[in-house]
Amino acid sequence: MSLRPERRMYPRATLPLPLKLSRVAGTAEPIALTLRTKNISESGVCFLADRRIEPGTPIDLEVVREEALVNGRRVRMITVAHIVRVEVAAVPGWYKLAAAFDDLTYHRNNSVPPCYPPR
Repeated sequence: MSLRPERRMYPRATLPLPLKLSRVAGTAEPIALTLRTKNISESGVCFLADRRIEPGTPIDLEVVREEALVNGRRVRMITVAHIVRVEVAAVPGWYKLAAAFDDLTYHRNNSVPPCYPPR
């Protein structure tokens, strides 16, 4: 048995973060699909979707880091990406999609109240 060397440049984190698919091939989704990441790295993301999107197709995504707070605000990652791999998922009618990030921006919003009231 031979092991293939890891080809990825960045390690993946297995995190089920909320992911919104808002645009596919330049066309806005009628309702932004809210999905979950399977894993994510600095260069891309893997997620399940209920439809096939062909490799090379550009997509717009938003990932919310639920636990990441900066100055009391949640961090959202907005990205333009493209699909690099499609596989049939174990769930009938669903696909496992892998996308590479082309452009990333980070936004901080949704102020979070402090855990304890001031004394």
